[in-house]
Amino acid sequence: MKISPSMTEIEQAADLLVNRYNISTQLLGQLFGVESRDQANEVLRDLGHTMLGRVELTKLLIFRKGSTLFGGSHEEVKKLRRHLLSQLDQDELRQIFEKHIGTDNSIKSTSYMVTPLVNKKWHASGRWPMDFVESLDFPAIFAGVKQTQTSPTITNVEPFSPIPRLVEFQESLKEKMLEVLNRDGDRTRCIVTLPTGGGKTRVAVEAFIDWMQPHFSEGKYLVWIAQSEELCEQVISCVQQMWGSREFVSSLRIYRYFGGRDIPEGELCGGVVVSSIQQLHSRIKANDEDLNTFLSNTGAMIIDEAHRAVSLMYDGLLEKAVELNGNELFPICGLSATPGRTGLKKQGEIAKLVERFQMYLIEPDLGDEYNNDPLRYFRESGYLAYVKHVIYPSGKEYTLTEQEISQIAVDFDEYLGPTFLKRLSKDPERNLQIIKKLLDIPKGKPVLVYACTVEHAHFLSVILTAEGRPAGVISSETPLTIRRGLIQDFKDGKLDFLCNYGVLTTGFDAPKTEYVVICRPMTSVILYEQIIGRGVRGPKFGGTDECTIIDFADNIHRLGPSLAYSRFSDYWSSEEF
Repeated sequence: MKISPSMTEIEQAADLLVNRYNISTQLLGQLFGVESRDQANEVLRDLGHTMLGRVELTKLLIFRKGSTLFGGSHEEVKKLRRHLLSQLDQDELRQIFEKHIGTDNSIKSTSYMVTPLVNKKWHASGRWPMDFVESLDFPAIFAGVKQTQTSPTITNVEPFSPIPRLVEFQESLKEKMLEVLNRDGDRTRCIVTLPTGGGKTRVAVEAFIDWMQPHFSEGKYLVWIAQSEELCEQVISCVQQMWGSREFVSSLRIYRYFGGRDIPEGELCGGVVVSSIQQLHSRIKANDEDLNTFLSNTGAMIIDEAHRAVSLMYDGLLEKAVELNGNELFPICGLSATPGRTGLKKQGEIAKLVERFQMYLIEPDLGDEYNNDPLRYFRESGYLAYVKHVIYPSGKEYTLTEQEISQIAVDFDEYLGPTFLKRLSKDPERNLQIIKKLLDIPKGKPVLVYACTVEHAHFLSVILTAEGRPAGVISSETPLTIRRGLIQDFKDGKLDFLCNYGVLTTGFDAPKTEYVVICRPMTSVILYEQIIGRGVRGPKFGGTDECTIIDFADNIHRLGPSLAYSRFSDYWSSEEF
């Protein structure tokens, strides 16, 4: 499915807006964002360019907005639709009005017909958007990309489609898990650990699906708990591949129980429930019947990112499970690349993990060489890439305000607070340094960029695009269909850069990524490890021999905890300053 306009279509649309419909500089500034426009002009001037003219700014606006150029309900977009519709021939305007608003209407004068059309709800690729762009001679892509439902709430997976076998150490790890499950049964508590990029999700899926397979037909459930919708979808994809590769007789039912979804009435009949801890927590408080049903019949539970299992949300979940099942619970397995790495109250949380998982640690049996240095062993074996770490000092100094310090306390496990990150994102000197460093990366090298804010991601992509280096943007606001299309374009080499804020940390698969550029300072070891994990997959797992991690380093006064990259020296095969 086509999700973005081509350069030819962008140029055609820009020519129409500027030369036929005479879009004003003022309206362009409102659509682009006056502050963003001025900042872009400042950076481009420092790079040796003249200020953006109407045509150049219009092209960048279209590149940024893509197929959503005319969509949405923001006032600026409505002004654009009004400006364009007002220039239609009266007969054509009347024809469109009667088709989409109706003839049994008190409005008879064409001068009053524009407003109802401007305010008509815009459904991407619907009849009204299609007629809008056709009547104004814009390419059809600007009617928008139809958003299929994010994904069905229930998926049935049929066998049989072979997939690559587990490598030797993964197969051994799977056998260890099955041994524990078969020996301890309902009493099983364990943590499975592999370095980031080692395939712990795939191993756990195979072990638990094989163990649970006879019980699915009895109405039992495997409950898999992840931290984000991206990670939930990654798990579902892995389960689908694994089940489809087996010569099982029956299909497997997978339930998406995250993102506010409800399971249709009467559809629960055993299978795999993939959920987020946030949804489980809210549904426990609401005494949701679906949750009570599958939790009462759970055959096993997987907790991904197990270092988070010390939270109060997990306390509530396990208390609810005991209430429904008694003290003899089902097997519970935690997955983690970082056992023991927790948050502010580290010692207390580690003790809680020991109790929760009975400290039964399952890890690869690869001898002393692996035990002494797992990362080095995996790199030399080709499972992980050799990672070059570049610390790029900005020379900038910042002193945190009291408000910014208080946000660190609230948001410590994720990132420095939004107020400080927004301040960083608006610093023109720092942004110029980031742009120059990004432009130094050779063309044809896939680069993931982690920005300070959503707006910052858009700003960086605009400047990179203006410099002839195509860049896409993904955030939590990006519709799923467009997100998937941008990720595919990135994998296919159509985009040099994929800029993002807050989404491409887990559950994102682009193994050929060669550069990861981190523009935002962070104190969270967990989040930082998830980010660099996007680039460390080695050639034996379809990745690259080498990956470069670039950290932009600022001198931040009153920060308190050290920045996360300072605690990852064991990940780097070489380091540059």
